[in-house]
Amino acid sequence: MTDSAATAVTPNTGLVVVHLFCTAGLLVDRDAIAAAVDSATAADVQVIPIAILGHKADLAFMGLCTDMWQLRRFQTDLQRAGLVVVDSYVSITEVSEYAAGVPDEMKNMRLYPELPPEGKAAWCFYPMSKRRGETDNWFTLDFDRRKELMIEHGASGRTFAGRVVQLITGSAGLDDYEWGVTLFCTHVDDLKDVVYTMRFDEASAVYAEFGPFYTGTVDTLERILAEVLGPVD
Repeated sequence: MTDSAATAVTPNTGLVVVHLFCTAGLLVDRDAIAAAVDSATAADVQVIPIAILGHKADLAFMGLCTDMWQLRRFQTDLQRAGLVVVDSYVSITEVSEYAAGVPDEMKNMRLYPELPPEGKAAWCFYPMSKRRGETDNWFTLDFDRRKELMIEHGASGRTFAGRVVQLITGSAGLDDYEWGVTLFCTHVDDLKDVVYTMRFDEASAVYAEFGPFYTGTVDTLERILAEVLGPVD
């Protein structure tokens, strides 16, 4: 079957999200990278390019789409363009069970976000799970207690309104952790401040386990390729 509409693999609601962390191979082709992004965008994939700071990767791409196959094609095209995927994360947009009563408009913003937000170029991604220790086990708490803790946690996050846009995506059964957290901020220290502040909430301080952090800058693909690969001769 060659008809992508017939073979689409989609969630019931929301978008599939992939974070691809890449380094530049010896035969990297910037025109082919640009063509991969253009092709994905034409297939209704939201593509956010990020220049990564530090040794973990050179650049990253967030891809959001209803169809897993379109994201797989995008990943393949980037690899054919000479990028080496050194890490990745797969998740889906979701509405938390603790936010079931929020207005439909807010649900749609979480399920179908339009990214990146304007004016927020400082970027961070990290995966996280809830602890299942012998003493502290999130999943043995009853629903009302978990909801109470998450309401407190959310209240801390809302103090950063205007400074931080947060996308939390679900990855239980899809990747190594249970959620992926992507932050878009106005300033670099906003990234630090929001994560530091929210770690003091009981839901985080007692029950959260964090994976690796990736930090970078959102910009145009042209600017990012110029910074990562060097200027065009």
